[in-house]
Amino acid sequence: MQFTQGMEYFFSGFKLITQKGLKRFVFIPLLINIVLFGSSLFFLYGWLTEGFAYLTNLLPTWLSWLEWLMWPIAVLVILFSYSMVFTVITNFIAAPFNGLLSEKVELYLTGQKINDDGLADIVKDVPRMLGREWTKLCYYLPRAIGFFILLWILPVIGQVLWVMFTCWMYAVQYKDYAFDNHKIGFREMKQDLKKKQGLSYGFGLAVMLLTAIPIINLIVMPVAVCGATRLWVDNYRPHYRN
Repeated sequence: MQFTQGMEYFFSGFKLITQKGLKRFVFIPLLINIVLFGSSLFFLYGWLTEGFAYLTNLLPTWLSWLEWLMWPIAVLVILFSYSMVFTVITNFIAAPFNGLLSEKVELYLTGQKINDDGLADIVKDVPRMLGREWTKLCYYLPRAIGFFILLWILPVIGQVLWVMFTCWMYAVQYKDYAFDNHKIGFREMKQDLKKKQGLSYGFGLAVMLLTAIPIINLIVMPVAVCGATRLWVDNYRPHYRN
């Protein structure tokens, strides 16, 4: 089943990040994620604590029990929403390093180089990589706003749509590195992903769930890049190598 296979591809990334020859390329994306994600979670916790203290003071005494209900609901919604928004921002900064990691993972899995570019060529490619991240950001933001509004005005349906959208965006975000390394356009990449949507939703769900778990979420980015690259090699690369 494509859905479970998609999840398995993500978890395969945990093994890949420990492989000899790949670990040094994992370090920088991992460091970026730890510094940015860790520090921002600290400030998010402080903001939530202050916000709920303010709301609790506004509640009449006989409704004070609502605090115990609001906390878990708000934390889950904000954590999942924040994780997706933060992932987009973090990956924008880490894009060149994630692209390099994806390239090295593909070399490890296939034994074939994508290209013979040297360090100077990689540096020249950075603006193109950042441009690709900008394209993904422009794709994400208007849809995120629409689905976030539905999240609050459509009970159950809105929540389901938000989860599905988040899973899809995680798949787009991490699978795109391998596509971009092969200079495959963003629109063509999306069309390929839609042909095997089960893989994308399964992969994205695994990323979403682990991104919401403290400590573990600090290593999700390099794991997801590695897992998505393996998914690319098995399911999309043959089509472009023929």
